[in-house]
Amino acid sequence: MHKLAHPIALCGALLILAATAKASEQAFGQIERGRYLVHAADCGGCHTQVEGGQPFAGGRPIETPFGDLVSPNITPDQETGIGAWTDQQFDNAVRRGISPDGDRLYPAMPYNYYTKMTRADVMAIRAYLNTVKAVRNSVKSNTLPFPVDIRAGMRAWDALFFDAGTFQPDRSKSAEWNRGAYLVTGPGHCGACHTPKNTLGADEASHAFEGARLQGWFAPNLTNGKTKGLGEWSVDDIAGYLQTGHNRISAASGPMAEVVDRSTSHLTALDAHAIATYLKSLPGDDTPHTAVADNDPAMRAGQAIYHDQCSACHRLDGKGVDGLFPSLADSALVRSSDPRTAIRFVLRGARSVGTAGAPVASGMPSFAKQLTDQEVADVLTYVRNHFGHPAPAIATDTVADARKQLAARKD
Repeated sequence: MHKLAHPIALCGALLILAATAKASEQAFGQIERGRYLVHAADCGGCHTQVEGGQPFAGGRPIETPFGDLVSPNITPDQETGIGAWTDQQFDNAVRRGISPDGDRLYPAMPYNYYTKMTRADVMAIRAYLNTVKAVRNSVKSNTLPFPVDIRAGMRAWDALFFDAGTFQPDRSKSAEWNRGAYLVTGPGHCGACHTPKNTLGADEASHAFEGARLQGWFAPNLTNGKTKGLGEWSVDDIAGYLQTGHNRISAASGPMAEVVDRSTSHLTALDAHAIATYLKSLPGDDTPHTAVADNDPAMRAGQAIYHDQCSACHRLDGKGVDGLFPSLADSALVRSSDPRTAIRFVLRGARSVGTAGAPVASGMPSFAKQLTDQEVADVLTYVRNHFGHPAPAIATDTVADARKQLAARKD
């Protein structure tokens, strides 16, 4: 005959089981939160090699104006990754730009944005990274030339340009706006690409989100100006673009295609909408440019080329096909003060991103062999001026320089 368990002992056992279950649930919740934030912060975009790389094992070259850096291994490998780091060392690296040995990181690691993240979010990222496959991959990150390879110089850079501190909500704004501001200025680090830099590689704060040159591209203006920014985009246009890479105006290609694939397509609809709400609040410059006259020789030549080569996809009115071919008539990127991305599209062609929400990855062929530098300049001058919101004419020399630079690039 079995003796019944003592009621007190039974209750104690049940309490232990309940506490264990709750702890497990909390740990799982933190890991899942970390997984989401790793996507939001696009950690894989730098720390995973493009071709056949193990997730987060590093080794991807990161192009900067001062030379290339190589992304480190952030898997939980004890020797070559971050497995031996303490939580405080991880937090110091992410939010303060300080490595475990006390060296200063270069802002190619966007700690100047991640500093706005809460410690709880950073610890959630750490919790998730602890669950990924540990990969032994020793990486020499600092491959910069002398003298910028001397990390001690970053102490002066930080003193000049780095403002540490967690994001502080603006209580005059909505919860949605504040969530969007946190994501854009913190984990999303949008300004790392879309804000111009000074000669020392620091953000020009007075021109935040107004677009910047980046790795052979021009990252477009994200302010709400109709002439140069996202003024023609609605909140739903921006949110849809982030989640699918396509909307009625544009299609993500180039570096942004990778960002959509690895990062923004994994955002919830609420977070994508919050980001859009914040971006629509950013004031933009709507100072008009002087239009190039319709009877200008470049406009006449550009019109003929457009009708022959471009109108089949982008239509005669320049409106394109919603979700498939971009609208040139509404594209601020086409009218950008820096035309390098538009020139690159014509010379190199482009492939848009395919996502679950928009699986048809439409593409544009290269016209480098069909069109001369003069013809590329003419057709882009036409596109930039015919559909409203005029932009400066493009010089033939500008196209020639872009063609030469593209020929020297591997990507």
